[in-house]
Amino acid sequence: LATVGAACRDSERLRFAYEDRGGAETRREVEPHSLVNAGRRWYLVAWDLKREDWRTFRLDRIARPAPMGVRSVHRELPTKDAATYVMQSVRNMPNRYEARIVLHAPADEIRKRAPSGWGEVKPLSKNRCEYRTGDDDLDWLAMRVAMMRVEFEVREPPELAERLGEMAERLARGTRSTS
Repeated sequence: LATVGAACRDSERLRFAYEDRGGAETRREVEPHSLVNAGRRWYLVAWDLKREDWRTFRLDRIARPAPMGVRSVHRELPTKDAATYVMQSVRNMPNRYEARIVLHAPADEIRKRAPSGWGEVKPLSKNRCEYRTGDDDLDWLAMRVAMMRVEFEVREPPELAERLGEMAERLARGTRSTS
């Protein structure tokens, strides 16, 4: 974080290894623009010199960042600010898991509980709604559903239903009386 942050501050080109969501590692040379915290992750917004385009890089997937000793060229972002660019990038990226869950609560109540970036809520009836959300991390999806604090039915993916079942068993074991 310190190396990447200093490169942004000093407008200095940066090189690093980057692991994409599929696990493939590439070498990147970029002109860093800014660091953005979005939810529970940090992102680097930078001009990718090889691809000649703006890119968003998850900081936890960057390894061995090193300054190149060359100043960056000032470029205008394609959005009003770096945070907007990250949010658009994250929203437009397909997730590994796309979930569809029926929640036994009014849509308006769920909209108040769930941050807007967590998915879409569509009313099905007065006391039920469909919640569509996605993520690359199945555990995080399971936690997101559990944090709604309402009865639910997982429509898809089946892996989410399995993970929630595993969580329920683990939580039940952890809360049994040992006396």
